Amino acid sequence: MTNIPKLKYFVNGEWKESKTEKYMPVTDASTGKVIAETPCCTEVEVNEAIESAKAAFPQWASTPINERVQVMYRFKMLIQENLDELAKLVATEQGKAIREARGEVLSTVGDIEYAIGSPWLVQGDIAMNVSRGHDVTMMREPLGVFAGIAPSNFPSMIPFGWMLPLCITLGNTIVLKAASLVPLTGIRMIELLEEAGLPKGIVSFLTCNRKEAELVLKHPDIKGVSYVGSTKVGMHIYSTAASHGKRVQALCEAKNHALVLKDCELELTAHRIVTSAFGAAGQRCMALPVVCVEEEIADELVQHMVKFASELKIGPAYMDCTMLGPVISAEQKKFVTDWIAKGVEEGAKPVLDGRDAVVEGFEDGYYIGPTIFDHVKPGMSVGDEEIFGPVLCVKRVKDFEEGLAIANENRLANGSVIFTQNGHYAREFVTRTHGGMVGINVGIPAVAPGFPFSGHKESFFGDLHAKGKDGIAFYTQVKCVTTKWFSEEDKKALNEVKTVAKCGE
Repeated sequence: MTNIPKLKYFVNGEWKESKTEKYMPVTDASTGKVIAETPCCTEVEVNEAIESAKAAFPQWASTPINERVQVMYRFKMLIQENLDELAKLVATEQGKAIREARGEVLSTVGDIEYAIGSPWLVQGDIAMNVSRGHDVTMMREPLGVFAGIAPSNFPSMIPFGWMLPLCITLGNTIVLKAASLVPLTGIRMIELLEEAGLPKGIVSFLTCNRKEAELVLKHPDIKGVSYVGSTKVGMHIYSTAASHGKRVQALCEAKNHALVLKDCELELTAHRIVTSAFGAAGQRCMALPVVCVEEEIADELVQHMVKFASELKIGPAYMDCTMLGPVISAEQKKFVTDWIAKGVEEGAKPVLDGRDAVVEGFEDGYYIGPTIFDHVKPGMSVGDEEIFGPVLCVKRVKDFEEGLAIANENRLANGSVIFTQNGHYAREFVTRTHGGMVGINVGIPAVAPGFPFSGHKESFFGDLHAKGKDGIAFYTQVKCVTTKWFSEEDKKALNEVKTVAKCGE
C-alpha cells in the first residue's frame, strides 16, 4: 500500500511537522482517492505563526517598497514558468477542469501585476498653504499582521491573488489559513515565494479547524481579516473580529440572477448562460445559477440551454478534453444531489438531471452532470439558496419589472446580469439592480484586478472590498502630517508680540 504523505505547515521560513494528532484527507476529486493528509494545526502552532509574522513586520515595513515589489515580480515570473504544474495541482485537488484551472492561475498573475503597481497606487496627497505657511501631507502606511482565511474553490487566485500580493507588497505580513481540502496548490505557491526571495516570517501558511482559526479573530496582534466563504461563517467572522477592533472583509455566498429579455440574441445568450452556470462545476460565487426569462421566449431559451449543457463533456479534471469536472468532495456531491432532490420535491421541473453522471474508469470521482430546473416558482428554496454546484434554475416572468423584482428579493447580491439589446432596459437594470457586480450580456461579471469585488447585501460584510482601490485602503492606514517651518518673518512677528507685551507692563 502506498504511503500517503503527511503535509507540513510553514512558519518563519521553515516547513514544520505539526504536533497535532488530527490529519485531514486531501483527495483527487476525479478519482476519489486520498492523495495526502494535511494537519489540523494546534492553537500553539497558530499562535506561533502570528508571533512570527509580528516579529517580521517592522523590518519588512521599513523595506523600500520597490524592493518588496521586486519579490512580487519574481513570484509572478515563477508562477508563469510553472503554470502547467500549478494548473494540474488545482485540477487534481479542486476538481476544476484543466482549462479553467489554467485560467485561475493566470488570474492570480493578473492580481499580482496589479499589486506590482503599488508604488503608484499607494501614493498620498499634499495640500500646500492650508493656512499661512502650513502644509498637510496624507500618506498611507502598513498596519501589521493580517489573516487570510481562504475557501476551497480557488486555491490559487483567492489566497495568492486577492489576499497576499497587496497585503505584503504594501508592507504588512500575513498568516494564510488554507482550506484543508486544497492545500497542495498553496504549498507549491509558498515554495515559489521562497524562491522569489521573500524574507522569513512575512508569510505563514497552515491548515486547521474552525476552533483553531477562531484565534485569529480575537488575537490582539492581528490587525485585519480577509475571508471568503459561506454567509453564516462570514457573519460570525465579521461580528467577532470587528468587535475585537479588527478590519474585516468577508466575501460570502451568492445566488446571482440573470434577467433575459425577449429581444436578446437568443442562441448566444443560451450558450453564455450555460458556460456561466456550469463552469467550475458551479463552484464559484460568480456563477450564474438562476435565469429570469420573459415567458414569450422561455421555451426556446430552455431548449437551447438543454442542448448546450448536454454537449458538455464530463470527465477527469486534468484531461484537456474535459469541459465539466467533478465537484470538490464526496460531501459536496451529496450536498448538491440532495438539493436536486429537494428541487424535485418542491415542484420544479427537471429538464436535465445530472445525478446519475458516471465517468468510465473514474467511477469513484465526485461527478455531477449539468442539471436544469424549469418553472422554478417564488418560495422554492432551490431557486433562492446557494447550491454551489452545476444546477441552473429557470424562473419565468411576464416582463422586465417582474424579473427585476424577483432578482432583488434575494437576500444575496453578489452579481446580477441582463441579456438584452435594449439600451433603455440595460440602463434601468444597472441603476436598479441590487447586485454589486453587474453584467450586460456578460454572464460572469467578475471584475478586473483594478476594481473591487463589490458584493452587496448578505454577500459581503465589511466596509472595504477585496481588490482594487478598496484593497489598497484595506491593507493600509492613513496618516496626515501638518507641517510649519519657521521663517525670519515669524521670528520678527514674535519679537513684535514680545515688544507689545513689554510696553503693556
